[in-house]
Amino acid sequence: MKNLILIIVLIFITGCSKQLPTHEEVANQTVKKEQFNEPKVWKQVKDSGAVNTDWVKTFNDPILEELIKEGLANNREIRSLKIQIAKSQSLVKKAAAALKPTVGLSGKYSSRNSDALNEIHGGGLTIGWEADIWGRLELAKTASLEGAMATQSDYEFARQSLVASIAKAWVMLTTSKLQADYSKDIVKLFEKELQIMNVKHEVGQVDKKNVYLAKSNLSSAKNAYSMALTSMEDSQRNLELLLGRYPSALIKGNNSLSKLTYSIPLGIPSEVLERRPDLVAAEQRVAAAFYKQRESELLHLPKFSFSIGASINNLTNAASDLLAGLFFPLYQGGAIEAEVDKATAVQKQSIEDYAQKALVAFKEVETSLSLEEKLLEQENYLKEIVSDNKNSLQLSKVAFEVGSVEYLEVSQLTNRLIASEISLIDISSKRIFNRINLHLALGGGFEDTK
Repeated sequence: MKNLILIIVLIFITGCSKQLPTHEEVANQTVKKEQFNEPKVWKQVKDSGAVNTDWVKTFNDPILEELIKEGLANNREIRSLKIQIAKSQSLVKKAAAALKPTVGLSGKYSSRNSDALNEIHGGGLTIGWEADIWGRLELAKTASLEGAMATQSDYEFARQSLVASIAKAWVMLTTSKLQADYSKDIVKLFEKELQIMNVKHEVGQVDKKNVYLAKSNLSSAKNAYSMALTSMEDSQRNLELLLGRYPSALIKGNNSLSKLTYSIPLGIPSEVLERRPDLVAAEQRVAAAFYKQRESELLHLPKFSFSIGASINNLTNAASDLLAGLFFPLYQGGAIEAEVDKATAVQKQSIEDYAQKALVAFKEVETSLSLEEKLLEQENYLKEIVSDNKNSLQLSKVAFEVGSVEYLEVSQLTNRLIASEISLIDISSKRIFNRINLHLALGGGFEDTK
């Protein structure tokens, strides 16, 4: 009867533990009070649209979609992060175990080695339990749970980052391939031009200076082609590494860059704080630090532990008892105060880390949105420059054939056209890069509804 009363009192006392604040309540007390002055909708936008998370399909590139599937399945860093999730979940189980009773079974046998002394046989079953009266153990479990969820969020952001990295590596490979193909064509062009200059020199139409100039153009073109091949091989290996393949430089790029035929929709939401997994992870770490700090403050309070034991001695005598223990920390040399100070500092630091990450995220979005318009403007200018250079070169070639201009002018206009066409390929690539960065910064995509 006495044991039953003690158990009832224990359950009553434990039930009086203070209810923990929810994650949302913790967020409102900590990170949600931060003032970032973020916009309701972003600047630098054009058309109307709604948000989705399947942005990769907007590039209309089935090969890229397959590469992303391969990378998500085989990338070693992603696999390692997935293992960390299992590790963090084990810590949650460990913290939760402290709230539950422990059950132990023991046995003993001893021979006294004398006819006058009996052998000793024994065994027992013990159940122990620390009553979480103040909610300290529950706080520890909740802190571990928030930490595990932060690890999961880190994993999700790593997957998003990998998708963006594969997409950019694929664009870089295609860009390098286009530049290499273009450089190869230029080599053929200057080889033919050198042959023409040699013939013209033999018949006295041009002097040796023009031959040397044509030869110099050919050497420069071959050097550019060699550099383009080196860049392409480097891009191939970078992509293969992201895919989890051996970096053998065997993967082939596309024959053309994706066309950005849609503009950024109006009303892209500014809820980056809720969409980006890395910011969600930062908020979860703030919550974990909050619960950990509360837990450390409760170390000043007494601990109540209970154990119920049943033992059998010599297989004949049985006994059972209920033991209650109390530990009140009176003095520990400042260890508890130091733990509280440490937990408080960690909490403050996690809030500052969250605020910094949020500001960086807003900066990334604003930068990408601003660049979107500027890069499109530059691309349009370069298209005009390429067109004008082609027309100028054509007229110059006609003038050279009739002897009204020197070959030097033709050579200069040719090189100017080559530079502008390479720049056009480069700026088109940068536009796609920037669009990928925007999707990563927003934590998702958008869909044109026109």
